[in-house]
Amino acid sequence: MPEIICKDCGKRLFHENDHTLKIEQSIHQKFCRKKQGNSYSYMHRDPNNTSCMDEERCNDADGKSILK
Repeated sequence: MPEIICKDCGKRLFHENDHTLKIEQSIHQKFCRKKQGNSYSYMHRDPNNTSCMDEERCNDADGKSILK
């Protein structure tokens, strides 16, 4: 089964279909967090919901809340 391992974060991507694997790789390159623990968020949020959905990404490297 074809596989690709991300050089930045180490995530293993695999799929039976080469074309689908290339699509997964291009999407992963756009959303790769580069290192485990780095903060990033591409999720659309409900403005009424102010609680953090993911504790790992709740604060940035300086300890400041990412949510406004």
